[in-house]
Amino acid sequence: MKNKYVDLIEQTFEFPNEEFTLVDNELEWFGVPLMDIIKQYGTPLRISYLPKIGDNIQKARRMFNVAMAKVDYNGEYNYCYCSKSSHFSFVMEEVLKHEVHLETSSAFDINIIESLHEQGQLDQDTFIICNGFKRPQYVENIQKLIHQGFKNVIPILDNKFELDLLLKNFDHKFNVGIRIASEEEPKFDFYTSRLGIRYKDIIPYYKNHIANNEQVKLKMLHFFINTGIKDTAYYWNELNKAINLYCELRKICPDLNSLNIGGGFPIQTHLDMVYDYEYLAEEIVAQIKSICEKHEVPDPDIFTEFGSFTVGESGAMLYSIVNQKKQNDRELWNMIDSSFMTTLPDTWAINQRFVFLAINNWDSEYERVNLGGLTCDSEDFYNAEVHSNAIFLPKIQQDREQYIGFFHTGAYQESLGGYGGIQHCLIPAPKMVIIDKDENGEYYTKLFAKEQSYKSMLKILGY
Repeated sequence: MKNKYVDLIEQTFEFPNEEFTLVDNELEWFGVPLMDIIKQYGTPLRISYLPKIGDNIQKARRMFNVAMAKVDYNGEYNYCYCSKSSHFSFVMEEVLKHEVHLETSSAFDINIIESLHEQGQLDQDTFIICNGFKRPQYVENIQKLIHQGFKNVIPILDNKFELDLLLKNFDHKFNVGIRIASEEEPKFDFYTSRLGIRYKDIIPYYKNHIANNEQVKLKMLHFFINTGIKDTAYYWNELNKAINLYCELRKICPDLNSLNIGGGFPIQTHLDMVYDYEYLAEEIVAQIKSICEKHEVPDPDIFTEFGSFTVGESGAMLYSIVNQKKQNDRELWNMIDSSFMTTLPDTWAINQRFVFLAINNWDSEYERVNLGGLTCDSEDFYNAEVHSNAIFLPKIQQDREQYIGFFHTGAYQESLGGYGGIQHCLIPAPKMVIIDKDENGEYYTKLFAKEQSYKSMLKILGY
């Protein structure tokens, strides 16, 4: 009878695969023996496997370049990283090794860009796409970048009054983009995105405020929808509208040469996820090419903004089970040594699910459990997978450690959880470890941050 945890995983998923393997009943992630990492650093532990960042950047580049070659596309492809997904220095430095461009969303993003440039990590030819609502400090920082000589800064106009803010007390010539206020999904609370300018207002706005202004050139039309790139009627309809608007605008604006399709590829949230990345890239490029040909306008340069896709699959959280509670005849609660609400806030905020696996004891029988965090909040739990309404782990045995891992957690979780600040119930932020490869392809680890101390919390709280 196949009732071991390893049997369950092998019967349910394509396992092992290029990411996860099993050696002596212990999980390895990209060839890294996780039990060795745990023995060295303990848990709870946040880890970042940097080579995966470059792998995904090259994957997207390859897919779009192949798609362009298939239809004889005449524009260029530009990969942008959305820095809001993870601002950590080791992430930004790894991203920039692969010659990508950056998308910003607030004033302090610009300060990071200046710091990276001072360190020699970022040159002034890099495209800096400035999204988000522009408050005075953000506007001032954008102007400062342009003044310093950054040649490809493109503030994206989110509303009709931002151009006036950018022009105020500023005499440099600069380029701008316009963000389309796309229609939201039918199930959404609103009809139209709160971000951007409405379709019908964009061409009149260009004619009245940009066309005859020698200081400003419109270079980019920015299309973004919250769902990301998906093979749905809703996505293709919105993309089609955006391309047609681009073509109409291009006919009266010869400076316009770029279409930004924000809202990126998804990441794998469970082991049996199926997503045809190649097909989506090819279909996007083919549709842009086809519609532009019908309108007899040149193929635009394509910009994509990938945040989660860039960094999400490089992150993981490792925990140990500190105890098991039996609350009634049916419910077993395995208590972790941290909090889901503070380390993986999306699990309770938007019911996000991540790839979840036991680290050790794969040859043991399994049982159905719930996972509970250390805070006193009733929402601090994890009890269902995307593919199933339950989670299973090796049976707990007395005097035997059980470790678990949540994978593909590299986007947003640190910033949403308030990394380094005040955590719910004062549960400390965990250690953070970077994993990279040397020139021989051997992995090595580096401690980026220790577990948060009580002294740092007391200082923030004013004690």
